[in-house]
Amino acid sequence: MSDPSQIVRVELAERSYDIEIGSGNIDETGPFLVARGDVSHAIVITDNNVQEPHAGAVAESLGRESLDVDMIALEPGEPTKSVDMAAGLWQGFLDLGADRKTVVVAVGGGVVGDLAGFIAATFARGIRFLQVPTSLLAQVDSSVGGKVGVNLPSAKNMVGAFLQPMGVLIDTATLDTLPEREFLAGLGEVVKYGVILDADLFELLENNVDRLLKRDHELLGDVIAQCCRLKAEVVRQDEREETGLRAMLNYGHTFGHAFESLSGYGKILHGEGVSIGMVCASRLAQQMGRVDEQCTKRQIELLSALGLPVDMPELETDAVMEAMMHDKKVAHGRLRFILPSKLGEVELVGDVDPEDVKASLK
Repeated sequence: MSDPSQIVRVELAERSYDIEIGSGNIDETGPFLVARGDVSHAIVITDNNVQEPHAGAVAESLGRESLDVDMIALEPGEPTKSVDMAAGLWQGFLDLGADRKTVVVAVGGGVVGDLAGFIAATFARGIRFLQVPTSLLAQVDSSVGGKVGVNLPSAKNMVGAFLQPMGVLIDTATLDTLPEREFLAGLGEVVKYGVILDADLFELLENNVDRLLKRDHELLGDVIAQCCRLKAEVVRQDEREETGLRAMLNYGHTFGHAFESLSGYGKILHGEGVSIGMVCASRLAQQMGRVDEQCTKRQIELLSALGLPVDMPELETDAVMEAMMHDKKVAHGRLRFILPSKLGEVELVGDVDPEDVKASLK
């Protein structure tokens, strides 16, 4: 029996959907899906680490609703999120007889959700999909908002689409099976929300480090729900990243994506790259006189207390600068960064002096 759930509504112009956050509710995926549309066939996309028990439980729940269910399990890790893998999945969908009533059900972390969503967005010019994120990072960030895509060898998430899911079902109990490093990486994205949008959330995290590290279900449910509310409001106002508002969600990502790609995808986890990237971005803001030393210090102390890296990996500064030029926020060949003006508030800043950026990397 699942615990009572929290519902966060994502209100969009063309499609709105619910995020359900609970503990033990993964067994209710079938009813959650069929309540949201006419479905005859579901293809569950997962990875080998999540196939049992979580994707198996989802498939069983879907089967109890008399759906035809297929499952595809992929190799875990960021290298799987590639154009070659997408091509293989497109052919696989053909072989499985996928049609317009097929729904893709993504069960896993951010890699699975991004890739499965990209397949849904592109196969037969677009079919529906459902997100069942099982990592903390996916639950608070990548499963919400409709961004889907794959990586190029030198640029993360450079090929993709916007496709909103039918819904998002979050079971905090899945976090009990998450490896420690993956769980901590997800906390990096949680801290991000505090810095960019909610100083009270940041303070809550500061005051509850021990409960977070013990994976307290009640606290995690509340924190995840708040992160989803914050992201849902940003996405409502800028669904397709046209006004610049949604870009604030990428705080730390311009640096972090560069660290990930230069280190080789999978060597630095996304949340770890974001953690280091947030410190670099705050140092850059400090260098430019936008924030004081205390703002950066509090971020370093919280991230460190949560077991996250805060020091730049051993990479050449010029290589990092070149990699950042592939960032989607680059405009007319000029780097732009999401920078804090205080805890709980950030802005998109252009015309940043490259020498200031280099100084923030030291």
